[in-house]
Amino acid sequence: MSLENQELRKAGLKVTLPRVKIYQILEKAGEGDHFSAEDIYKLLMELGEDVGLATVYRVLTQFEAAGLVSRHHFEGGHSVFELARDEDHDHIVCVKCGKVREFVDNQLIQRQNEIAKELGFTITDRTLYLYGLCTEGCEKK
Repeated sequence: MSLENQELRKAGLKVTLPRVKIYQILEKAGEGDHFSAEDIYKLLMELGEDVGLATVYRVLTQFEAAGLVSRHHFEGGHSVFELARDEDHDHIVCVKCGKVREFVDNQLIQRQNEIAKELGFTITDRTLYLYGLCTEGCEKK
């Protein structure tokens, strides 16, 4: 049984061709790649897969509910998705070209936990988006 099939079954989802294909696209994404439903739809079309945009949205929503993907709402854009990971990581987004980079900073995570404790909270989830301009000569997409 393939890894995709195992992950889908473990999440309680029936193995269907659209689910497998969408999972494969997300799985093959490089670090920092975040795809919108439209991006995934275009990739499926390029691969000759007959999967409608409504199906892509439905599958991504099912994946999110099952904990397989994380949805992000970066400022000025639409929802993007990445496979859920156990590792805490944050994002920095270029406000000019939309480039997204991921980073992990254990000191930052530790400090957030300290702040929460000082205020009488226990962190159950965290999301941090930083916005700025990339220095790699970006061009507006």
